[in-house]
Amino acid sequence: MEPYDTSVSTDLFARSVSAFESLLCTLQGKSAQSWTHAELEEHLEQAGRGLLRQLLQDHLDLRARKEDEAARREARSRVVGSDGRLRPWRETGHARWLACMFGLVRVERMAYRGPAMANVHPADAALSLPAGRHSMGLRRLAVTEAVRGSFDQAQTAIERRCGRVLGKRRLEQLVAAASGDIDSFYQQHIPVPSSRDVLLVMEVDGKGVVMRPEALRPATQRAHLAAGVAHRSRLTPGEKPNRKRMATVARAFDAIPAPRRPHDLIHPPGGRSSRRKVRRGPAATQKWCTASLLHPPEKVIADVFAQAEARDPGHHRCWVVLVDGARHQLDLIQSEAARRGCTINVLLDFVHVTEYVWTAAHAFHKPGTAEADAWVAGHLTTILAGQADRAAQEMTAQADRSGLRASRREAVDACRRYLTGHLDQLRYDIALAAGWPIATGAIEGACRHLIGDRLDISGARWGLVGAEAVLRLRTLIDNGDIDSYWPHHTARVHQRLYPAPDQQEFILTA
Repeated sequence: MEPYDTSVSTDLFARSVSAFESLLCTLQGKSAQSWTHAELEEHLEQAGRGLLRQLLQDHLDLRARKEDEAARREARSRVVGSDGRLRPWRETGHARWLACMFGLVRVERMAYRGPAMANVHPADAALSLPAGRHSMGLRRLAVTEAVRGSFDQAQTAIERRCGRVLGKRRLEQLVAAASGDIDSFYQQHIPVPSSRDVLLVMEVDGKGVVMRPEALRPATQRAHLAAGVAHRSRLTPGEKPNRKRMATVARAFDAIPAPRRPHDLIHPPGGRSSRRKVRRGPAATQKWCTASLLHPPEKVIADVFAQAEARDPGHHRCWVVLVDGARHQLDLIQSEAARRGCTINVLLDFVHVTEYVWTAAHAFHKPGTAEADAWVAGHLTTILAGQADRAAQEMTAQADRSGLRASRREAVDACRRYLTGHLDQLRYDIALAAGWPIATGAIEGACRHLIGDRLDISGARWGLVGAEAVLRLRTLIDNGDIDSYWPHHTARVHQRLYPAPDQQEFILTA
C-alpha cells in the first residue's frame, strides 16, 4: 500500500474533500446508474474506507502542523520525560505508522531529546498511540473476531473489513495482550446488589482442552511422554492420549426461590396427574462467570467466592453451591468457605445422580423398556424425598436377591457408593422445599459455550498463553462486560506507556 502524501497544503483537508467529490461524481455518473445495490455496496465500502482513512490522515497532519507552530512560539523546550528529566532539544521529522480500522496512516510528530536520554514524543501521549503499530480500535476488532472463530477466520474477517493491516501471528499477540487487565477490572467492578430473600448460587465444573505438549501440566506431560503417543499412528481402544489440560469454570448468579415437589421433576409410574400444574425451578439472573486454564482450581474457586462476597458482604443471603461430586473440588470449596467464614449449602448435581441410577437400572432391566423407566422413577423419587440411603439399600438388596454377575453388579455397587458417599450433599427434600436449584445447567452451558464452541474445535491444539487469553475474553464477553472493560483496558495501557513524571514513585495495585 502506498503511503499518502503528507506535505502541508493551504487546506489540510483538501485531499479529503477531493476524495469525497470524486466519490460523489462516481455515484452521479452514468455508469453507476446501471449498478445493482450489491455493486453499489461494494464500491461504497472500498471508497468509503479510503475516504475515512484520508480524513484521519488529514487530521493527523493538522495536529502535526499545530504542534510545530506551538513549538516555534516557545523560546525553550519545557518537556519532561517520565523519568523526571528535562529534554532541552527538539527535532522535527519523526514519523511512525499506525494501522487502524481504515487502513495505514502516517503520524508525524516532534521528538524532544537530551544527552543519553530516550526521546519523548508528547504527541504520542496526546493521541495515546499504542506501543506497536495497531490501533486500539483494531485491537478490539481483533478480539471480537478471534474469540468467536479460529484465528484464520478472524484474520480473513479483519482483512475484508480493514484491508491487509494485520497478520495472523500479530493477531494472536494482540488477543493475548487484550486480556491482561481483566483481573484488575473485576477487582474494582461492583456487582448489582439483591435483597436478602434472593438466593446466591455458585457452580463449579471442569473441562479439558487439547494442548500442545509443552503447555500440559507437569504430570500430564510426563504421562504423555511415557506413553509415546506422538510416535504411534493410532491409539488402542480406551487409551487416553494425555493431551488435555483441565480448565476450571465457576459461575455465580442470583435466583428467586421456587419451591417444588419431587413429582415436578420426575414422572411417577403411571403418568403425572393433569390436575396439578408442574412447578418450574428457579431462574438464574445476574449471571457472572470466571474460568482459567493457567491458574489452579483453588484460584478460580476463590474468585467466584470473592464475587459472591461482593454481592453479599454481610453473608445475609442463602448461599447454595452445586457440584458434580469430585472430592478434590468439594474439599477446595469447603476450605474456601471456612476461610471466609461463610455458611454454604452444598448439593450434588441431580443430573449426575440420575446418570448413576440409570446405569444401575440397566443391570436389572433392558435399556428402553417401561420396566427400566419405572425402576428409575421410583428410586429417583425416593432420592428427591431425602432418602438416598434407603434407595441405596433397596437397590443393593435387589442385586443380592437377583444374583447378578460381577459385571452387572459393579454398576449397582458404583451407584450405591456414590449415594452413600455424598449423603450430606443429597438433601433434595430440603432444597426443593426451600426453592433451591438442584442441577448445574448454568455451568454445563458455560463449559459448552466458553470452551466447547471455541477451544474444542476440530484440529485445534493450544499454547497456554493463547488458550488462557481466549478463554478469559470469552468469559468477559459472556458476562456482558466487554463494553465496560475496554475503556478500563485502554486507560491501563495508556498509564503503562505514558506514566506521569511523579508516577514513578507509586506502584499500581489495581
